[in-house]
Amino acid sequence: MIKQNSKTFYKAFSLLPLRKKQSVWAVYAFCRTVDDIVDEGDSPAAELAAFEQEFHLFLSGTRPSGRFLWEALEDTFSRFEMDVQAFRDMIEGQRMDLTKNRYSTVDEVLSYSYHVAGTVGLMLLPILAPKKTGVLRNSALSLGLAMQLTNILRDIGEDLDRNRIYLPKDVMNQFSCSEDDLKSGIVTEAFISVWEYMAFEAEAYYEEAMDTLHEYPLHSRKPVQAAAHFYKAILNKIRQNQYQVFSKRNFVTQDEKLSILSQLEESAL
Repeated sequence: MIKQNSKTFYKAFSLLPLRKKQSVWAVYAFCRTVDDIVDEGDSPAAELAAFEQEFHLFLSGTRPSGRFLWEALEDTFSRFEMDVQAFRDMIEGQRMDLTKNRYSTVDEVLSYSYHVAGTVGLMLLPILAPKKTGVLRNSALSLGLAMQLTNILRDIGEDLDRNRIYLPKDVMNQFSCSEDDLKSGIVTEAFISVWEYMAFEAEAYYEEAMDTLHEYPLHSRKPVQAAAHFYKAILNKIRQNQYQVFSKRNFVTQDEKLSILSQLEESAL
C-alpha cells in the first residue's frame, strides 16, 4: 500500500530497522485507508462512520474483520505506547473534507493540517523515539504541518478538480488572487505571491522540525531527516517547473532522492 501510494514516504522510512519499519507501515495503512474512504468512497460519510466504529472496536480489544491493517496495528500497539488521540483526530480531520472545502485564514489551514498530518507525526513518534516523545512532540507536529502544507501547494490543481481550495482566503485577498484566477489555471504573479507566502510557512516548519533532530535515536534520525528533505525538495521542484501546479504533477525523482541521501550522508561525516 505505501510503496504504491507514497514513494517518498516509503523511500525515507525504509531506512528503519525491520520492526519499526513494519509499525510505520501499519500507521500509514490506517491513514491511507481513511483518506481513500473520503476521496474515493461511494458513501464516504457512512463509510467513515463505519471505519470509526471499527477503530473503537479495535481499541476495546476486539479485532474487526475484513481489513488487514487491524492485525498490523494490533502488533504495533502491543510494541509501542501509541497516541490514541492522534488516531481519533486523524479521522476527524478527514471528516472535515466532507463538509469544508474553503479556508478563510492561515490558522484554519494549520488546524486542518494538524488533523490530517500533524497527527501522523504524533502517531509515528512513539515508534521512532519511544523515550523522547515529550521532547520531540513539537518537532513531530512541525514536520507533519510542513509536509501537509507542501501537499497543499503541490496538489492545487487536483484539489480544484474536487472543488477544494486550501489556500487561505485572507492570503489570496492580500495578493489580489481570486478563485477564478485559480480556476483559469494560469500562473500569475499574484498566484506566485500566494504560493510563496504559504511555502515560506512550510519551510519555517521544516526548520523547526530539524532543530531537534539530534534528539531522535540514531536509527530514526536519518529516516526522519530524509523524509523532511524529500518533501521539502518538492517545493523547489515546483519552483523549477515555473509554479505549474494546475496541470502538472510535481515530484522528486528516485535519482534526486538518492542524491539527497548522499548529501545528507556527506554532511553527517
